[in-house]
Amino acid sequence: MHCEVVLETNLPVPLFKRGKVRDVYDRKDKLLIVSTDRISAFDVVLPNGIPCKGEALNRLSVYWFKETESIVQNHLLEVVDSRTVLVRKASPIKIEFVVRGYLYGSLWKKYVNGKAPDLPSGLRQAEKLQTPLLTPTTKAEVGHDVEIKKEDILKKIGKETADEIEEICLKIYERASKKAEANGIIIADIKLEFGFCGNELILIDELLTPDSSRFWPVEKYKVGGNQFSFDKQYVRDYLESINWNKQPPAPTLPEHIVLETSKKYIEAYERLTGRKF
Repeated sequence: MHCEVVLETNLPVPLFKRGKVRDVYDRKDKLLIVSTDRISAFDVVLPNGIPCKGEALNRLSVYWFKETESIVQNHLLEVVDSRTVLVRKASPIKIEFVVRGYLYGSLWKKYVNGKAPDLPSGLRQAEKLQTPLLTPTTKAEVGHDVEIKKEDILKKIGKETADEIEEICLKIYERASKKAEANGIIIADIKLEFGFCGNELILIDELLTPDSSRFWPVEKYKVGGNQFSFDKQYVRDYLESINWNKQPPAPTLPEHIVLETSKKYIEAYERLTGRKF
């Protein structure tokens, strides 16, 4: 699979913002979003790009936006090319809504330290939760996102919107999980972002991609330890193994790590959608 690696774009249009992965351009009441092949780990953008990553992310988001538009409208207006979309400009809610179906990642760390009182004792790492949990976090421009309390959410967006978002998040997780499991993939958790377009609540940003969700192949899933994952975990594990201090500048990734990561993004797309990349 040959994809030209795109690390940065410079279109003859006003730049709205350059994120860790996406270059966003201002089109008055719309935004043009280009998914580059940049990859970040531990909140630092790495020097290498991952071939085909931006295309896989963009195409997956488009796929899921169409699959979930009967639950909630989203910002997608037009697919410009394989890595670019034109979207409605919205006022973003500065909260990331994380739905977790499995005891993993930061939730597992909290659980082990006795800081997840809502969960029964005796659960094991990566165990499926009886009901999915919504664990919102603040959306940090720099540094790590921090979990946000329910009362702070209510202060920010009010009870009605908070309830509506919770219902939407759980419905999307349920629908996507069923679809993915039919294709041999477990969705461990997802991250959703919302905004207002006028008075209308819509889904924005990206949706159900390996950068915003944890995907596990059913055939390799085993409760009680770390899981094989279609995401950046491969890159994170490599960076942990070389004892990088997680401060910029980030080290250059070796070729085999880059290629394996690229393969994972492509496989995630193909397995989730049932389409050839």
